[in-house]
Amino acid sequence: MDITEQCSKVKCVSSRLTVSSYAVLGLLAIQPWTGYALTQQAKRSLRFAWPKSERLLYSEPKKLVEHGLATATQESVGQRNRTVYTITDEGRVALKEWMATSPQPPALEAEALLRLLFAENGTTGELMAALTEMADDASSLYEQVVTINASYLDGQHPFPQRTHLSVLFATFQLELFDVMIRWVDFAKAEVATWPATEGVGMTDRTEAILKLIKQRRSVLEDL
Repeated sequence: MDITEQCSKVKCVSSRLTVSSYAVLGLLAIQPWTGYALTQQAKRSLRFAWPKSERLLYSEPKKLVEHGLATATQESVGQRNRTVYTITDEGRVALKEWMATSPQPPALEAEALLRLLFAENGTTGELMAALTEMADDASSLYEQVVTINASYLDGQHPFPQRTHLSVLFATFQLELFDVMIRWVDFAKAEVATWPATEGVGMTDRTEAILKLIKQRRSVLEDL
């Protein structure tokens, strides 16, 4: 099959793939993986950018095999059998084509923010607890990213040829978690001034925040 035929076949398949499909395909482009190893690597990397893929790791490889973008080989390890997934030439073509497309807009998924949005249905104490947990989670993730990346200086990167990509990826995560932690401190100080979560409306501080937003200035730094 020449490259033209490969591209034609891939274009027919690409419309049926999700971003999670490409996330798994990207891992397979690094090396072959077992289903278990894919899950472990997703916990190490994908969850910091596309956590949805972690839930789909057991179904996505099978989908890629069905589309001819990967192969599945059975191996025996002692008394156990395992499936090893390997990217195909068509899979590499699909991955290259996906890299040239426009990415989806960024989307933040944080339940604590959803609880803030509907906080009038609860108490200030409950909102404070949700915000505290958000900061604690962000702090924990921050430390995990630091630990993973600090090990690279000791030559512990599993794919040293990809160090430049992993470290640049990490800088975004660290900055994001840092902002989340600082924002929670700001938000908790604001909530502490409310008599309740319901019916507070426009306060002097709320008006000051809106003016900073209008000026496109950092609320965290200017209040």
